[in-house]
Amino acid sequence: MTKRSIAFAMALLAMTGTAAASDLTPGNGHSIHLGRFNGAVYYTVEKDGYRVVATLASGAEEQPIRFVSTLASGQRLMISVPQEIGQPSVDFEIIRDGEVLLVNEPGAALFDSVTTSAVLEE
Repeated sequence: MTKRSIAFAMALLAMTGTAAASDLTPGNGHSIHLGRFNGAVYYTVEKDGYRVVATLASGAEEQPIRFVSTLASGQRLMISVPQEIGQPSVDFEIIRDGEVLLVNEPGAALFDSVTTSAVLEE
């Protein structure tokens, strides 16, 4: 199961390496880079909301971790990786705004404008 999870995450990374975030639709992946962790995030449309799945690992041979959350309009999900003492964390935030998923990349201002965010549209 672990090997399959790693293979799936790496396949998503390979598929999304050059894709623009605005081109993503439900089921398509988006690369995540959080400090020493890399992975992918995607979402599907479910009856209860948008099911967001993020899979991260610190290397190809490491056990991946997965975050799963179903977001209704107005809800958000944040994945945060702590850094050295005195350094800010590396944060990746996903917000559902109506029919749109906004993805805030690490190091970008927190949703002060759509230009600092990638938009994942249905």
